[in-house]
Amino acid sequence: MLSMNAQVRFLVTSLALAACALVVSNADAVGTRRFILDSLKSLEGGDLKGTSITSNGEVRAGLSLANLEIPDASSVWSAIVLKDGTVLLGTGNGGRIYAVKNGKASIAAETGALAVSALAIGFGGDVIAGTFPEGKLFRFPQGKLNGEKLKPWSELKETEDVWSLAFDDKKNALYAATGPEGKLFRIGPEGRAEVHFDSEDSHLVSVAVGPDSTVYAGSNGKALLYKISAPGRATVMHDFEGDDVKAIIVDAKGVVYAIANSYEGALKGLRPKRSSSSMSAQPSDDRSSRPGKGRLVRFDSRGIVEVMLAKDDTHFVALALDASGVPHVGTGAEGRVYSVDENHIERLVADTEERQVAALALSGPTRFVASSDPVVFHNITGVGGADAVWTSKVLDAGMRAQFGMLEWQGEGTLELETRSGNTDKPDDSWSAWSRPMAKPAKVVSPASRYLQIRARFSRDPKAVLREVKVAFVTDNVRALVTDVSAGADKSDTGSSSVPESGGPLGEPSTKIEMSWKVENPDNDKLRYRLFYKPIGGANWFSIVDSEEELTKPSYSWDTNGLPEGHYRVRVDASDELSNPPDRVTRHSLESRTIIVDNTPPQLTKLTLAGTRLQGTASDGIGPIARIEFQVVGGKSWFPVFPTDSVFDTATESFDVDVSNYVPTGPHLVVVRACDSGGNSVSRTVSRGK
Repeated sequence: MLSMNAQVRFLVTSLALAACALVVSNADAVGTRRFILDSLKSLEGGDLKGTSITSNGEVRAGLSLANLEIPDASSVWSAIVLKDGTVLLGTGNGGRIYAVKNGKASIAAETGALAVSALAIGFGGDVIAGTFPEGKLFRFPQGKLNGEKLKPWSELKETEDVWSLAFDDKKNALYAATGPEGKLFRIGPEGRAEVHFDSEDSHLVSVAVGPDSTVYAGSNGKALLYKISAPGRATVMHDFEGDDVKAIIVDAKGVVYAIANSYEGALKGLRPKRSSSSMSAQPSDDRSSRPGKGRLVRFDSRGIVEVMLAKDDTHFVALALDASGVPHVGTGAEGRVYSVDENHIERLVADTEERQVAALALSGPTRFVASSDPVVFHNITGVGGADAVWTSKVLDAGMRAQFGMLEWQGEGTLELETRSGNTDKPDDSWSAWSRPMAKPAKVVSPASRYLQIRARFSRDPKAVLREVKVAFVTDNVRALVTDVSAGADKSDTGSSSVPESGGPLGEPSTKIEMSWKVENPDNDKLRYRLFYKPIGGANWFSIVDSEEELTKPSYSWDTNGLPEGHYRVRVDASDELSNPPDRVTRHSLESRTIIVDNTPPQLTKLTLAGTRLQGTASDGIGPIARIEFQVVGGKSWFPVFPTDSVFDTATESFDVDVSNYVPTGPHLVVVRACDSGGNSVSRTVSRGK
């Protein structure tokens, strides 16, 4: 059974980790908060089925995806679409090529390599496949899809990896971006290969051909984008701050799009781990590694660069243009597809259940999203649809809450529903989805910690949903004052270090600096009241004026005029500023003993006879903290210990031999005594002949 403090700490942690766009607002009612979903960040994270989300906070009809699982495939590395709409997927399990057509997948060909890392169509419509780690090229006619083992068509010298292929129809030439020598090969129709460009990086991982036959290549390592105008003639078009230029596309107007990434850990490696017992290969993105950071960049026909899309929580794996020329990227984490238009309006158009979107096609005879981990082929069946539904992420109130009005802005016909529960992932313990709401209304889902919202677009595919709000009030959990510190009481008695011996004393002051710690699970605005009483006294006296609203967990207490003595301070915490009277809770905690000492000690019986310095230091409260002396005209102060060697009482006598410090003959010596409050007194004593 958790203690009360442990329970409170648990609630505090839970509230801090609440993953929702929670905006605390007291505008309409005391203690009322709201979930406000009005941005891409707050609206994503749930489930998109035939819907999309834009960066300006709109939910609209989006891509409708079919699901075709390919359980025999371990990962997707490449993809192309044939003239008849058949999609070929290059995979990592023994270098197979799968054909997907009419909702079915079959093995089209096998290479025996670790993975088919690149696919292209060229030389009269034939299919060319590139592999790693053998660095071979395979070629077969589009109609040859009977699953047989292929024989190499062309082998590239000093090459182990073929990462990308691009075909130039005008020059009837195939280009291959390779590693580990970072070479770009040009291959003719007979399979003869020659080095077209030799880069300084170990790997060229992407290649594309423009409408004017200009070749573009991207590297891994320095993340350089090259523009290659002729054999051996290349310029660096852009130097990205990252690790690779993963993919390149050039549109019909010569506009270049490229995705570049920065990685950490295992994601920096190009090669997957190869199993000793099989030829299977997983994607180069290690599940255990943190996602990288992705950038989508556009270069216009003049070469002017513009960052179109940036994500610091995921890297980009796939790149495609739709029929209107709008770029789309597939992510390496969370399996999402984003688009961005000319006005930089970002749009989440698909959110798959799989980890990585490995390939995309948004135009042509077949549009699809191919994902890995596991491998699922998502045919794009249209936009919206009868079952188009947006479901929010799970909204966390931090503790049990009663929900109020569900409001939204939008256009067209929409139906919103809610459900609630007390587990962070919806399960059978959650309530059923509520009745559809055609207009804003009070949430009928029962009081719970978590809430989820969904909107249906089935009646109106042109409908737009904006700015979803839900008001809620949590259970009023009492705030607890867990520690009160004041003045010298702030020292850390639990520290293992030894305090400095003879360290500097604080400056004398009538003010005592107070602070306190509070655990506030429901994040109410708190008001504090402070009181003091003498040790042994019966009554508490107010430190703060009754009209003052103290809301900070600290206070400077001026004790000027207060009788010297030992006191305790009490801190009262109340949530009255956030709750009506019948819901207000309070908690109090007292400090340890506080000493109020605003007067200096006294020095009496002070003598310097021969080599002996003697006297008595006394204070009204004590203890005496230090006694020291200085020869008048000297610069150093020398410590004096009391006769019992410990400064622990309000009166301390001393008798010390000063022959090593005070020369013989007549001298003046200054003696100074300090109490624990920093108050000090000085007196001069003389020695004759």
